[in-house]
Amino acid sequence: MSAIHRLDLGYLVRPASEVGGPEPRVEPVLAYLVRRPEGLLLFDTGIGAADPETEAHYRPVRRPLPEALTAAGVALADVDLVVNCHLHFDHCGGNPLLAGTPVLVQAGELATARAGDYTVDALVDFPGAVYRELTGEAEVWPGVRVVPTPGHTDGHQSLVVEQPDGGTVVLAGQAYDFAHEFGGAVLARRAAREGVEPPLPGVRAWLDRICGFGPRRVLFAHDNAVWEPADLL
Repeated sequence: MSAIHRLDLGYLVRPASEVGGPEPRVEPVLAYLVRRPEGLLLFDTGIGAADPETEAHYRPVRRPLPEALTAAGVALADVDLVVNCHLHFDHCGGNPLLAGTPVLVQAGELATARAGDYTVDALVDFPGAVYRELTGEAEVWPGVRVVPTPGHTDGHQSLVVEQPDGGTVVLAGQAYDFAHEFGGAVLARRAAREGVEPPLPGVRAWLDRICGFGPRRVLFAHDNAVWEPADLL
C-alpha cells in the first residue's frame, strides 16, 4: 500500500519586497505524509516559532502539526521518518515535536543551519534531535529516493516516490516556488533538447535527473497547484 496525503500547515505573507510586485503574496505552507509498507514518512513539518522580527516580516498563521496529522488519521508517534527539503523555519518547524524520530537532511544543509544566521537554532538542535546526514542522492526505502535539488538553498533536497501504478510523484519542496515555474523549466529543457536556437531560459542542473524518473505529478511546499505532464490527460 502506498499513498501520499497533503497536509495544510498554515500560511505566511511574503512581503512585496520579496515577490517583485506591488503587493504582498499569501503562500500556503504544505507538508506531505507518505504511507509505505516500510512505515510513515513526513516530508516537512510546518512553521516554527521565530524571533519577533521574522514574525512581523512574514506574519505566519500556523496550523499545529498534531492537528493536521490527526485529521489525516495518524499521530506524531506514528511517524517513522522525517525528510526536510531544507531547514528554514517554515519547513522544519514541527521537528522538535518528533524528538527521537530520524530526520534525513543533506550534510551541507545541516552544517549551514548550525553555522548561524540561517534559521531558528532551536528548531535544528533540540532535545532528542536525531539526524541522518546525507551526501547526495540516497534511497530511503525501496522506491523512495532523496535527490538533491539545490537552488533555493545549496542543501535543498526533494523526494521521489514511485507508485505501484508507475505514476512517480516528486515532492519538490521549494526546488521551485510554483508549479508553473517548474513547468516552464521543463519546457525550456525540452526546447533545448529539440534544438531550438538560443536564447532560452536556463534550467537547473538537477532537472535532468528529476525528469529521468518520468514524474506524473510534482507537488510543492508553497503552491497548492500540481504539475502534471501535458500528455497525462
